Amino acid sequence: MASKLHNLPGWDRDDHAAAWAAFCITADLFGFAPVQTDDPRAAFETLFEPVEIDGENGAHFTGYYEPELTGARMKSARFTHALYANPGGIEPDQPWFSRADIAAGDLLAGHELVWVEDAIEAFLAQVQGSVRIKLDDGQSLRLGYDGKNGHPYRSIGAQLVAQGVAPVAEMTPDRIRDWCKAHPEQVQDLLNHNPSFVFFRTLDLPDDMGPPGAMGRPVTPGRTLAVDPEIVPLGSPVWIDCPGFGARLMVAQDIGSAIKGTGRGDIFIGSGLQAGERAGAINTLGRMVVLRRRA
Repeated sequence: MASKLHNLPGWDRDDHAAAWAAFCITADLFGFAPVQTDDPRAAFETLFEPVEIDGENGAHFTGYYEPELTGARMKSARFTHALYANPGGIEPDQPWFSRADIAAGDLLAGHELVWVEDAIEAFLAQVQGSVRIKLDDGQSLRLGYDGKNGHPYRSIGAQLVAQGVAPVAEMTPDRIRDWCKAHPEQVQDLLNHNPSFVFFRTLDLPDDMGPPGAMGRPVTPGRTLAVDPEIVPLGSPVWIDCPGFGARLMVAQDIGSAIKGTGRGDIFIGSGLQAGERAGAINTLGRMVVLRRRA
C-alpha cells in the first residue's frame, strides 16, 4: 500500500534520521523490538499511516524546556526558595494540601532538595517538571518530576491577563518575571492561584542527556512532544506543522498537567535560557497528524 505520508507538506524535507533516533529511544515501550534501518524515511512510510488529530480550530502548540538555575544545598540570605522532594503518603486519587496550604503551613519543611534565589523561578521549574542547578560550590544537580499534590493546574499567566496586566499575546514568562519583580509583595498570592504543586527527585544523568519524560526515557530537544495520552498514545510518531517552529516529525514521549484534550501539543525545546526564551514564544495554532501503526 502506497504511503500517504509523502502528501504532508514538508515531509520530504525533514531529517527522518533524527526523528527515527528519537523514536527508537522509546520504541520498545511502544511495542517495537529494537530496530535499525538504513532508510528511516522509508521505515516510517512502511510502518505507519497518518491520522489527523487537530482540535476544533487546529492543534494548539506551546513549548517547554529544562531551566538552568543557580542554587545551594543550604538556605541562605541569597537562596531562600526551595524545590522539594515528594513527602510520601499522597493518595493518587485524593488531593493533598494546595499550594497555598503548603506555603502558609510550611508543610514541606525537611523535604528541601535545593534552594534557589527566586520564588517565580522555583515555580517555573515546577511547571517545566525538570531543572538543572549550578550549585554555589561548583557542583551541579539535576532534578526531575516526582509527582504532584493532586490539584488541577491553573495558569498564572492567564490570571495576570484577567487582571489586565497584558493581553494574551504578550503574556510570556519574561512578562511574568517582570511583574513579579515589580510586585514582590504580591508574588505568593499570584502563585497560590495555581493550587497544583510539583515534587522533584535527584537524577543521575550525563550533562548531554535530556531529562526523562513520562515514559521514563530521556526526551530529545526539537523531537519530543508532550501530549494528552488519552488522545495520542505515548511513543507514537506525530507530524506537526507549527508556525514559528516548523514542520517536522516528533515523538509523543511526555505529558503535562496543562496538556489536555484533542490537538494539544507541547514541544520540548532543550535546556537553558535560550531554550526557555524560544519555548516561551511558542503559543500558536497549527496542524497535528498522528502516525498510526499499520495493521
